Amino acid sequence: MTDKSPATEPDLPQMPARDWVRILAPYREPTAWRSVFELAVTFVPFALLWGAAVWALSVSYWLALAFSIPSAAFLVRLFLIQHDCGHGALFRKKAVNDWVGRVLGIFTLTPYVVWRRGHAIHHASSGNLDKRGVGDIHTKTVREYRALSPGDRFVYRLYRHPIALFVVFPTYVFLFQNRLPVGFMGDGWRYWASAMGTNAATAALAGGLIYLIGLAPFLLIFLPVSIMAAAIGIWLFYVQHQFERTYWEWEIDWKRHDAALYGSSHYDLPGVLRWMTANIGVHHVHHLYSRIPFYRLQQVLRDYPALANVRRLGLRESFACVKLQLWDEDRRRLVSYAEARET
Repeated sequence: MTDKSPATEPDLPQMPARDWVRILAPYREPTAWRSVFELAVTFVPFALLWGAAVWALSVSYWLALAFSIPSAAFLVRLFLIQHDCGHGALFRKKAVNDWVGRVLGIFTLTPYVVWRRGHAIHHASSGNLDKRGVGDIHTKTVREYRALSPGDRFVYRLYRHPIALFVVFPTYVFLFQNRLPVGFMGDGWRYWASAMGTNAATAALAGGLIYLIGLAPFLLIFLPVSIMAAAIGIWLFYVQHQFERTYWEWEIDWKRHDAALYGSSHYDLPGVLRWMTANIGVHHVHHLYSRIPFYRLQQVLRDYPALANVRRLGLRESFACVKLQLWDEDRRRLVSYAEARET
């Protein structure tokens, strides 16, 4: 086995990635009042903005859309709070995390138990080239891409196109794929119960709203809010792992803690966006210790400034990540199709 640890790179803390787990352990304890507060200041504005968008339809659809955009942003934050529940990070008791996660899944269109299982697999295999396919953006190596037929190359290019990745794909996943326990259909009744239970509860909520405001007003608000939130969510997930100096290794060389710290970006967003995205940009710390509540991740960076520069990615430079499509095993970075042709 070859030692391909990136710990000697200049922007990285000079200690093995696994040693950070012990250092980060004290930050794992949630604070009940803070968790409830974060839920309240996210759900209440989301509901009020949704209601304001419905009211605005009587004035102008463009005014309604103006309310729908921040409503979608708060829906993303609800999903990220649900994400913390899936890691057992929001409350101390597992049952509380799970029931809060299930309820939030009604609004985020995400069956909680199904998503939790897929996301756990993502954390356990992120950056492992032998275990791609669950909870990740499908990424081929340069060698794999060159070995494809012209038709398969076209399909891969179509999949990695920005319109497909950030509009078609998120719409399909949250509106359609999540209605079934895709990937876990043969793994027991719990996954079916999660998907069908979420569907039933979402349908009941939607039915009540349609009864109150009508089908057309409901769809004019529900669809833009849901699609925009899904697109934002997929974008965040994309830039957290699809950046130039990310981490990919074959199983024989793959190291879980290196993959967590060096294969996840520190998406350093402006303050308002950092709050709206529940600090999910501190993704390298989250992957190292997923039990840390989202509202303590910034404290980790303040206490350990060395972590702040690890795989740091600013908002402006993050947009360049869209052109990266293939993992170059020789140069050990993501490259564009054009760069792959040059090698």
